Amino acid sequence: MQKPFPRAPAVRCLYRTACAAAAAALVVPLLVTGPSSDAQGAATTRLQRAFADAAAEYRVPQSVLLGVSYLQSRWDTHDGAPSVIGGYGPMHLTDTRTALAEAPHHGVTRDTAPPLAVAGPQQPAPRLPGQLTTLERVAGLIGVPAARLRTDADANVRGGAALLAATQRQLGEPLSADPADWWSAVARFSGADDSATAATFANDVFAVIRAGAHRTTDTGQRVTLAASPGVRPDSRQVRAIRPRGTTNPDVECPATLACDWIPAPHTEFGDDQYGNHDLADRPKDQRVEYIVIHDTEATRTSMIDTVQDPSEASWHYTVRSSDGHITQHVKTKDVAWHSGSQFVNARSIGVEHEGFLTQPDAWYSEQMYRSSARLVAYLAKKYGVPLDRQHIFGHDNVPAPTASSIPDMHDDPGPFWDWRHYFDLLGAPLRATAGADSDLVTVLPDFRTNQPLYTGCNESGKPCAPHGSSAVRVHAEPHEDAPLIQDPGRRPDGEDSTADVNDLGSRISTGQTYAVAERRGDWTAIWYLGQKAWFKNPKRNPTAVGASGLMVTPKDGLRSVPVYGRAHPEEEAYPSEVPVQPDSPLPYELLEGQRYATQGRTSGSYFQPSATDAALNHVVKGEDLYYEIQFGHRIGFVRAADVDVVHADKR
Repeated sequence: MQKPFPRAPAVRCLYRTACAAAAAALVVPLLVTGPSSDAQGAATTRLQRAFADAAAEYRVPQSVLLGVSYLQSRWDTHDGAPSVIGGYGPMHLTDTRTALAEAPHHGVTRDTAPPLAVAGPQQPAPRLPGQLTTLERVAGLIGVPAARLRTDADANVRGGAALLAATQRQLGEPLSADPADWWSAVARFSGADDSATAATFANDVFAVIRAGAHRTTDTGQRVTLAASPGVRPDSRQVRAIRPRGTTNPDVECPATLACDWIPAPHTEFGDDQYGNHDLADRPKDQRVEYIVIHDTEATRTSMIDTVQDPSEASWHYTVRSSDGHITQHVKTKDVAWHSGSQFVNARSIGVEHEGFLTQPDAWYSEQMYRSSARLVAYLAKKYGVPLDRQHIFGHDNVPAPTASSIPDMHDDPGPFWDWRHYFDLLGAPLRATAGADSDLVTVLPDFRTNQPLYTGCNESGKPCAPHGSSAVRVHAEPHEDAPLIQDPGRRPDGEDSTADVNDLGSRISTGQTYAVAERRGDWTAIWYLGQKAWFKNPKRNPTAVGASGLMVTPKDGLRSVPVYGRAHPEEEAYPSEVPVQPDSPLPYELLEGQRYATQGRTSGSYFQPSATDAALNHVVKGEDLYYEIQFGHRIGFVRAADVDVVHADKR
């Protein structure tokens, strides 16, 4: 029986915890845009000069200032919009009271925070923790109005430098030119609630300093932190913090992350109905092949309530937006109800990220990306899950198990999740693996400059604010005015796909690999949902790059091949006590002459859990083999007996 995953209301929220991040010490420099004129160069290096000037004024090593800002915001400004805890600008200076006052309908997610209601005529303003009011403190330190610190990136950087210097003095440390002497100040600047998170933040800042980084920000500013491989923190300061990682034996988490355990219940909630997950013994009884990335579409507090309800859905981990703090709910050996597909659930681990897909700047924090990447890299190594987009994918890439369930499948984490950056942090950067004219292509647009029109973020039919995106739209013909590709499963009446932010009918995403159907000038066609789908792919600024690998195509004599959302065993494989699961092809076909990328074969299986005892589970494994393919925006499966495997030409 397919387990429920009710979708929470898409309310907008503007709050996250004050802590800065627990983060993975994985840094991959990002590409800078091409050369420009002298005037343009001066305009696009203004923020770099602001870092240099502020560092000199407050006697903070420039590498420390740049490194802290990179971990806080990747030097972005988010157009002056606050994060969910009211953090503003490149230094993420916090003014939570103002953020809530300007958006009083937004919710609160920090579990331990005091009430943050805006003061009324008869109500004094509540006292907030210092980590929620750093912008107010900075305004006093440098004599700049708070409003300017919220909107002026240069002033914000200057304020961050002043706050770092004040923190260093408060610790009794000198304003040294040596970055090594600033480790404790960096740890405290994080605002973390626990020593492990503070230490990880500081260590990651120093990892950035050693490796260097450079990128073009969301406002087109080119910022560079030169690599200093010899920089190491003062060992005396590191020993003084004595970070403690996870000590709960129930938690499966990297030792450097501060994780906790809030268990999902496995209890009876009806007549012989047990929830909200299935007891199992993975990988002994079945392999873990996938890790599914979700966003909660609700606040963390709300989702903790949900996961503790035995009649509701479940997932293995929740990652907090503000600081990347991780909470585990279900043992990874057990099967959580998270994807909308029992087949995928049985083979996967589900990781939820606090946030809303229409508000990436508020919720998809650098701290969350890094902490999540560290967790997923740990899980992938533990279970042998390949670090690619066919095995680590979004909830929006999970195939519907049946035709009737297609409308119920989810669309998170959405087009604004930065898959390219995420795989950089996983240590498996997405890149070309073949020449530009190869038979396969991997979607790889520049996230910052790839800004398709989306609607419906705040109001149905209304344009969303321009934003970098991992997604690319595909058309029926090779020009931008051509109709979008239609998805007959989502819209069986033949209605057109739309630009709505939740409409996946004509969308491909970063890291996904497709077979090339045709090339025409700056346009490339791929095979997609049984159709030829076009996207703009100019040679000088490609949207997709050459890929090596395998493709499948119908065997000679077959005009079409059915596509499935799950790979079930053949009828003969089922023991008498397990009901045979019927074939349920999706309303698509892989047609003669078409090709689709595959990562290889998988065996058919069916998981029938016992309500009370994992030892009584049935895992039916068949002889029939399937190929997992990238069929549309979601993956799909075809029987190996129906297709031939073709090696892509790597030209």
